[in-house]
Amino acid sequence: MKGSKIRWGILGCGRIARKFAADLRLVDDAELTAIASRNKETLELFAKDFPCKYQYNSYEALAMNGEVDVIYIATPHSHHYEHTMLCLNHDKAVLCEKAFAINSRQAGEMIKNAKERKVFLMEALWTKFLPHYKKLQELLQRKALGDIKSVLVNFGFKTSDKSPQRLFNPLLGGGSLLDIGIYNVFIAINVLGKPDLIEATMIPSSTGVDEQIAVLFKYNNGAMAQLFSSFVTNLPTQAEINGTEGCITLTTRFYEPSATIQLSKKIPYEREVIAVEKEPGFGYHYEARHVNECLKKGLIESPVMTHADTLLLMEILDTIRNKARIEYPQDKL
Repeated sequence: MKGSKIRWGILGCGRIARKFAADLRLVDDAELTAIASRNKETLELFAKDFPCKYQYNSYEALAMNGEVDVIYIATPHSHHYEHTMLCLNHDKAVLCEKAFAINSRQAGEMIKNAKERKVFLMEALWTKFLPHYKKLQELLQRKALGDIKSVLVNFGFKTSDKSPQRLFNPLLGGGSLLDIGIYNVFIAINVLGKPDLIEATMIPSSTGVDEQIAVLFKYNNGAMAQLFSSFVTNLPTQAEINGTEGCITLTTRFYEPSATIQLSKKIPYEREVIAVEKEPGFGYHYEARHVNECLKKGLIESPVMTHADTLLLMEILDTIRNKARIEYPQDKL
């Protein structure tokens, strides 16, 4: 790092990368220095909207650029292992989009490499850094709901011909679980912890990946979590956390900064909307700021989204896939 700016590179120039690049402009100590896409047209369009010093058709060239401090990986999760390893092997700090990898074996190898090379690596599970999620954690820590007994989460939308084809492509890690159901699992384990028993069943699409999946977590303390994701129906996409003294609802698009927190303490329910301060932007600037802070402190691991957090999430996703019989080609390597 040179000067006061953290110099960012973006690997992959799709829809998520565009949102991230737009939000990077809201981070005072960040600078977009380089981008890379193997599609020339995509690269040119991205560079037009987000000008930067370097544009590459080669991911290797981006990883080798000595003027880049950290690289945001925004390719399909089927390629996160390959692209993260490429960047780490060139001593580049990495913020890797979720799902972090296809399976926990890949995730473990990625983390092991980062630790051995003493290079920063974090999963970009942006929800954990959003203001409403931090407020949720405050409410839970002060036992605003008493003892949590159940978590109910749904996330679904009906795909169309215009939807990305990767959603159903097993070679690209398609299926609702790794694309959107991961948010359901994330919320459940952050509220209730690691489940003692996991049950799961899915409905396969014509390509074999899950177009719908239902997951049940059971805990020895009597708590349960019910999680459902779908590519064939439009769902409310909200999370409900129920305790002995009340419940919290994270409203539509619970994983985004647009969600609101509704707290209910009485029956019949009287919902109180909990105020949360929000900033302009899509919400990716919160995690980008955190990465910058970590890099300036010389950390190789985030204290908020730890390597242990990522490994636990990936291990639980592996168990769910095993129960639901969801397999990818990468599992056999």
